[in-house]
Amino acid sequence: MKRHLLSIGIIAASAAIPAAAMPQDNVAKAGVEAVETVADSIDTARYSQLTEDDYRTVAEQLGIEVAAIKAVVDIEAGRTHQGFASPGQPLINFDLAMFRRFAQKRGINLSKFRNSHAVVFSTPNARRYGSHQNAQHARLEAARRISNEAAIEGTFWGMFQIGGFNWKKCGTESIDDFVDRMSYSEREQLELFAKFIENSGMTRYLKNKDWAGFALRYNGPSYRKRGYHTRLAKSYAKHLKDSTK
Repeated sequence: MKRHLLSIGIIAASAAIPAAAMPQDNVAKAGVEAVETVADSIDTARYSQLTEDDYRTVAEQLGIEVAAIKAVVDIEAGRTHQGFASPGQPLINFDLAMFRRFAQKRGINLSKFRNSHAVVFSTPNARRYGSHQNAQHARLEAARRISNEAAIEGTFWGMFQIGGFNWKKCGTESIDDFVDRMSYSEREQLELFAKFIENSGMTRYLKNKDWAGFALRYNGPSYRKRGYHTRLAKSYAKHLKDSTK
């Protein structure tokens, strides 16, 4: 498909401006620019084009309803269902407390980095970096220079906000493979979520609409204070209703 679309781009560029009316260098340049434009649109589409077929395919693989998956996205990423802040920049939540925990496990004394990597230990500065997500990514990248593994493990990733420490349960080959896939497309994020809940034994709770059982395992013991289970139930009901219209 990609090769076919690139060919269309070349043909379109050639048809738009007669070759005889342009210097040969310009003809070649126009063709290259057209190819690059089409290629860019193909490459960036994967960041924001999670389709109903994508949801349906993964839901069928898990034996659950599409509405159940969408309910989780509502809680974790919001009703816009976006997995990326910008192309190639997955939604993240860098958790300093988690980073400290995983750094400590590796025998890393973070106090030595307070001055040289101050951004890691500061509140995300949206004004300085242009947005909250840019600020979060700045913290993450600085933390990765201290410890790549601890920084990734201490961050929650994508539209399902999966903790990096769960990279093995997501079925990825390595912690960097986890990041690569989270950064590649929303479909990859959906696939990683599916593998994660499958390997964590959580699929049956979504299948049975046991919202409290799922919330406990996905969000932790404090899920009731956040109303996680009741919000899941409400979102599920909404998406189920929308699917029957």
